[in-house]
Amino acid sequence: MNTKTVTDKPERKKLKRTARKNAKPKAKRADDVARGSTKRKVKKMVKGQSKR
Repeated sequence: MNTKTVTDKPERKKLKRTARKNAKPKAKRADDVARGSTKRKVKKMVKGQSKR
């Protein structure tokens, strides 16, 4: 939902809420897909190094 043209905050909020209400529900995640599957994995580190 693009609300960049609406400058009035309460109006924009109302538009977003109705859009969210009318949007079709998202499909459930498949059982075989892990929740953090797209997260960057952190390798085992040596003591004294920063993680990221």
